[in-house]
Amino acid sequence: MSRSAGRKLAILEPIAVFGLILAYIWSLRYHHPAAWAPILAVPLASHWWRGEGAAALGFRIQNLNVCLRRFAPALAFLALLLLASGLLLDTVRHVPPDRAALIWAIYLPWGLFQQYLLNGYCLTRFATVLPDRGAALAAAALFSAVHAPNWFLMLVTLVAGYAAARLYRRYRNLYFLGLAHGTVGVLLFLVVPDSISHHLMIGPGWYGH
Repeated sequence: MSRSAGRKLAILEPIAVFGLILAYIWSLRYHHPAAWAPILAVPLASHWWRGEGAAALGFRIQNLNVCLRRFAPALAFLALLLLASGLLLDTVRHVPPDRAALIWAIYLPWGLFQQYLLNGYCLTRFATVLPDRGAALAAAALFSAVHAPNWFLMLVTLVAGYAAARLYRRYRNLYFLGLAHGTVGVLLFLVVPDSISHHLMIGPGWYGH
Protein backbone atom coordinates (compact mmCIF):
# COMPACT_ATOMS: atom_id res chain seq x y z
CA MET A 1 0.00 0.00 0.00
CA SER A 2 1.35 3.42 -0.93
CA ARG A 3 1.82 6.12 1.70
CA SER A 4 -0.95 8.21 0.14
CA ALA A 5 -3.37 5.28 0.19
CA GLY A 6 -2.46 4.57 3.80
CA ARG A 7 -3.23 8.16 4.80
CA LYS A 8 -6.61 8.03 3.06
CA LEU A 9 -7.42 4.74 4.79
CA ALA A 10 -6.47 6.20 8.17
CA ILE A 11 -9.03 8.97 7.63
CA LEU A 12 -11.80 7.00 5.95
CA GLU A 13 -11.66 3.88 8.13
CA PRO A 14 -12.84 5.43 11.44
CA ILE A 15 -15.39 7.57 9.61
CA ALA A 16 -16.83 4.43 8.00
CA VAL A 17 -16.92 2.59 11.33
CA PHE A 18 -18.69 5.46 13.05
CA GLY A 19 -21.09 5.56 10.11
CA LEU A 20 -21.89 1.90 10.76
CA ILE A 21 -22.39 2.68 14.44
CA LEU A 22 -24.85 5.42 13.50
CA ALA A 23 -26.65 3.00 11.21
CA TYR A 24 -26.90 0.52 14.08
CA ILE A 25 -28.23 3.15 16.51
CA TRP A 26 -30.83 4.49 14.11
CA SER A 27 -31.95 1.33 12.30
CA LEU A 28 -30.01 -1.92 12.47
CA ARG A 29 -30.53 -2.60 16.18
CA TYR A 30 -34.28 -2.72 15.65
CA HIS A 31 -34.17 -5.13 12.72
CA HIS A 32 -30.78 -6.85 13.10
CA PRO A 33 -29.80 -6.56 16.79
CA ALA A 34 -26.77 -8.83 16.36
CA ALA A 35 -25.28 -6.49 13.74
CA TRP A 36 -23.06 -4.96 16.45
CA ALA A 37 -20.78 -8.02 16.19
CA PRO A 38 -19.61 -7.57 12.56
CA ILE A 39 -19.35 -3.81 13.17
CA LEU A 40 -17.04 -4.39 16.14
CA ALA A 41 -15.08 -6.90 14.09
CA VAL A 42 -13.95 -4.12 11.74
CA PRO A 43 -11.79 -2.18 14.25
CA LEU A 44 -10.60 -5.42 15.84
CA ALA A 45 -9.47 -6.68 12.44
CA SER A 46 -7.82 -3.32 11.81
CA HIS A 47 -5.79 -3.65 15.01
CA TRP A 48 -4.78 -7.19 14.11
CA TRP A 49 -3.72 -6.17 10.62
CA ARG A 50 -1.57 -3.36 11.99
CA GLY A 51 -0.15 -5.44 14.83
CA GLU A 52 -1.64 -3.21 17.55
CA GLY A 53 -1.88 -5.06 20.86
CA ALA A 54 -4.11 -4.18 23.82
CA ALA A 55 -1.30 -2.48 25.76
CA ALA A 56 -0.38 -0.30 22.79
CA LEU A 57 -4.00 0.84 22.53
CA GLY A 58 -4.08 1.94 26.17
CA PHE A 59 -5.28 -1.14 28.05
CA ARG A 60 -2.35 -1.00 30.46
CA ILE A 61 -1.46 -0.12 34.02
CA GLN A 62 1.39 2.14 32.95
CA ASN A 63 0.62 5.80 33.72
CA LEU A 64 -2.54 4.88 35.65
CA ASN A 65 -1.01 6.04 38.93
CA VAL A 66 0.14 9.25 37.27
CA CYS A 67 -3.36 9.93 35.93
CA LEU A 68 -4.96 9.19 39.30
CA ARG A 69 -2.52 11.42 41.14
CA ARG A 70 -2.88 14.32 38.72
CA PHE A 71 -6.53 14.16 37.75
CA ALA A 72 -8.47 12.22 40.40
CA PRO A 73 -8.77 15.37 42.59
CA ALA A 74 -10.26 17.28 39.64
CA LEU A 75 -12.62 14.38 38.92
CA ALA A 76 -13.69 14.29 42.58
CA PHE A 77 -14.25 18.06 42.55
CA LEU A 78 -16.39 17.77 39.40
CA ALA A 79 -18.40 14.97 41.01
CA LEU A 80 -19.03 17.05 44.13
CA LEU A 81 -19.92 20.06 41.98
CA LEU A 82 -22.50 18.07 40.02
CA LEU A 83 -24.02 16.60 43.17
CA ALA A 84 -24.11 19.99 44.90
CA SER A 85 -25.78 21.54 41.84
CA GLY A 86 -28.34 18.77 41.78
CA LEU A 87 -29.11 19.19 45.47
CA LEU A 88 -29.31 22.97 45.18
CA LEU A 89 -31.66 22.80 42.19
CA ASP A 90 -33.53 19.79 43.60
CA THR A 91 -32.94 17.73 40.46
CA VAL A 92 -31.23 14.69 42.02
CA ARG A 93 -32.92 11.49 40.88
CA HIS A 94 -34.40 9.48 43.75
CA VAL A 95 -32.14 6.43 43.57
CA PRO A 96 -31.01 4.54 46.70
CA PRO A 97 -27.24 4.78 47.29
CA ASP A 98 -26.72 1.03 46.86
CA ARG A 99 -28.53 1.07 43.52
CA ALA A 100 -26.58 4.13 42.41
CA ALA A 101 -23.35 2.30 43.24
CA LEU A 102 -24.55 -0.71 41.24
CA ILE A 103 -25.39 1.51 38.25
CA TRP A 104 -21.91 3.03 38.48
CA ALA A 105 -20.24 -0.41 38.63
CA ILE A 106 -22.22 -1.62 35.61
CA TYR A 107 -21.60 1.55 33.61
CA LEU A 108 -17.82 1.59 34.13
CA PRO A 109 -17.12 -1.15 31.52
CA TRP A 110 -19.36 0.68 29.04
CA GLY A 111 -17.45 3.89 29.68
CA LEU A 112 -14.17 2.04 29.10
CA PHE A 113 -15.47 0.60 25.83
CA GLN A 114 -16.55 4.02 24.58
CA GLN A 115 -13.13 5.44 25.44
CA TYR A 116 -11.54 2.60 23.49
CA LEU A 117 -13.61 3.44 20.41
CA LEU A 118 -12.98 7.17 20.78
CA ASN A 119 -9.26 7.01 21.52
CA GLY A 120 -7.83 3.53 21.12
CA TYR A 121 -9.35 3.23 17.67
CA CYS A 122 -10.60 6.50 16.18
CA LEU A 123 -8.01 8.91 17.56
CA THR A 124 -5.21 6.43 16.90
CA ARG A 125 -6.13 6.39 13.22
CA PHE A 126 -6.55 10.15 12.88
CA ALA A 127 -3.27 10.78 14.72
CA THR A 128 -1.33 9.09 11.93
CA VAL A 129 -2.46 11.83 9.54
CA LEU A 130 -3.48 14.91 11.54
CA PRO A 131 -1.67 17.01 14.16
CA ASP A 132 -2.57 16.33 17.79
CA ARG A 133 -5.24 19.00 18.12
CA GLY A 134 -6.76 18.23 14.73
CA ALA A 135 -6.90 14.50 15.46
CA ALA A 136 -8.46 15.13 18.89
CA LEU A 137 -11.06 17.48 17.41
CA ALA A 138 -11.92 15.07 14.58
CA ALA A 139 -12.34 12.16 16.99
CA ALA A 140 -14.43 14.25 19.39
CA ALA A 141 -16.64 15.47 16.53
CA LEU A 142 -17.43 11.90 15.48
CA PHE A 143 -18.03 10.93 19.10
CA SER A 144 -20.43 13.84 19.46
CA ALA A 145 -22.27 13.00 16.24
CA VAL A 146 -23.00 9.48 17.48
CA HIS A 147 -25.06 11.01 20.31
CA ALA A 148 -27.45 12.84 17.96
CA PRO A 149 -30.09 14.18 18.26
CA ASN A 150 -29.54 14.64 22.01
CA TRP A 151 -28.10 18.17 21.93
CA PHE A 152 -27.14 17.97 25.61
CA LEU A 153 -25.06 14.82 25.16
CA MET A 154 -23.65 16.08 21.87
CA LEU A 155 -22.31 19.18 23.60
CA VAL A 156 -20.97 17.24 26.59
CA THR A 157 -19.31 14.57 24.47
CA LEU A 158 -17.74 17.12 22.13
CA VAL A 159 -16.05 18.95 25.00
CA ALA A 160 -15.29 15.91 27.14
CA GLY A 161 -14.28 13.85 24.11
CA TYR A 162 -11.73 16.45 23.07
CA ALA A 163 -10.33 16.63 26.61
CA ALA A 164 -10.16 12.82 26.83
CA ALA A 165 -8.39 12.63 23.48
CA ARG A 166 -5.76 15.13 24.61
CA LEU A 167 -5.18 13.19 27.82
CA TYR A 168 -4.97 9.94 25.89
CA ARG A 169 -2.33 11.31 23.55
CA ARG A 170 -0.21 12.28 26.54
CA TYR A 171 -0.72 9.32 28.89
CA ARG A 172 -2.24 6.59 26.67
CA ASN A 173 -4.20 4.98 29.48
CA LEU A 174 -7.77 3.92 28.83
CA TYR A 175 -8.48 2.70 32.36
CA PHE A 176 -8.44 6.16 33.91
CA LEU A 177 -10.46 7.59 31.03
CA GLY A 178 -12.99 4.76 31.42
CA LEU A 179 -13.23 5.52 35.15
CA ALA A 180 -13.77 9.22 34.48
CA HIS A 181 -16.29 8.51 31.71
CA GLY A 182 -18.29 6.10 33.85
CA THR A 183 -18.29 8.39 36.87
CA VAL A 184 -19.34 11.54 35.03
CA GLY A 185 -21.90 9.65 32.94
CA VAL A 186 -23.66 8.22 35.99
CA LEU A 187 -23.62 11.58 37.76
CA LEU A 188 -25.19 13.26 34.74
CA PHE A 189 -27.91 10.61 34.82
CA LEU A 190 -28.49 11.21 38.53
CA VAL A 191 -28.53 15.02 38.62
CA VAL A 192 -29.60 16.33 35.19
CA PRO A 193 -33.40 16.36 34.76
CA ASP A 194 -34.91 14.40 31.90
CA SER A 195 -36.28 17.64 30.47
CA ILE A 196 -32.67 18.42 29.53
CA SER A 197 -30.96 15.03 29.28
CA HIS A 198 -33.89 13.09 27.76
CA HIS A 199 -32.84 10.20 30.03
CA LEU A 200 -29.48 10.21 28.18
CA MET A 201 -31.19 8.60 25.19
CA ILE A 202 -29.80 8.90 21.67
CA GLY A 203 -31.09 7.97 18.23
CA PRO A 204 -34.84 7.30 17.82
CA GLY A 205 -35.18 6.67 21.57
CA TRP A 206 -34.55 10.38 22.19
CA TYR A 207 -37.96 11.29 20.76
CA GLY A 208 -39.76 9.18 23.37
CA HIS A 209 -38.27 11.11 26.28
